[in-house]
Amino acid sequence: MTTIEDFFAQHDDWPWNPPLPIRTTFHYLILVTEGELLHDVDHVTRTIALGQWLWVRAGHALRWHPPGVARGPFILFEPDVLMPGTAHLLASLTAHEAPAVLSPHPDDAPWLQQTALQLLDEHRALGRRPLDVHHALRRSLLESLLLRLANAHGVAPADTTAGTGRGDTYGRFVDALELHFRELHRAADYAALLGCSVRTLSRAAQDATGNGVRELINERRLLEARRLLGGARWDARTVAAHLGYTDPTNFGRFFRDRTGLTPAAFAAREATPEP
Repeated sequence: MTTIEDFFAQHDDWPWNPPLPIRTTFHYLILVTEGELLHDVDHVTRTIALGQWLWVRAGHALRWHPPGVARGPFILFEPDVLMPGTAHLLASLTAHEAPAVLSPHPDDAPWLQQTALQLLDEHRALGRRPLDVHHALRRSLLESLLLRLANAHGVAPADTTAGTGRGDTYGRFVDALELHFRELHRAADYAALLGCSVRTLSRAAQDATGNGVRELINERRLLEARRLLGGARWDARTVAAHLGYTDPTNFGRFFRDRTGLTPAAFAAREATPEP
């Protein structure tokens, strides 16, 4: 738990000088209370304005920009720090496809900021209370903050179609895809896993996203390839094997057709600092 300004002051030569992509193992949660923050999440530049929150999930690729005059609380936490019941309630905002930038309603903003500042104060109060109490308070405040944020007006859940008919089928498909995209690559594989027909699954995906199941599978594999080639610095052959390609040439063709770059060229570009 820190602030944007303190983090920058303590790491003035990293990670924004030079700004290179990294792959996160923590959740990054930042509230902008002054100025404006630019941040790349999965190779897309996001602008986080005053009062907005940036949530980079564990496993996503990020690239810092110099923070400039941006100010605000900065929270890092591991996925397993949350109690199981709380993690279940937060599933819509910890999900892979949840939005990176959250815009709570102004009526909720003061309460969210106050909870974040209470968490920051407790983090800095190490030694003021017994250690077990200190840790329990930090966890409690973090969970309170996340639950407030997840249920703030203006913050939509990740899957607004889940719960009825095809929406539920699509939600279960997204969960299955996140678990199995490395080894299952056909619509029929996921239909069998979910206990439905390919036609039912295809309609659910089309209704929810406008895309077919095959395209969604390919998008998820491509996203993982970009994360590993850029943020994790894996070589193309290793990425191909990780994503279930028996022939690296086929992976190279797949990647080039969708990005216009070979895996090696993409990795080289990501390893070159932006001016």
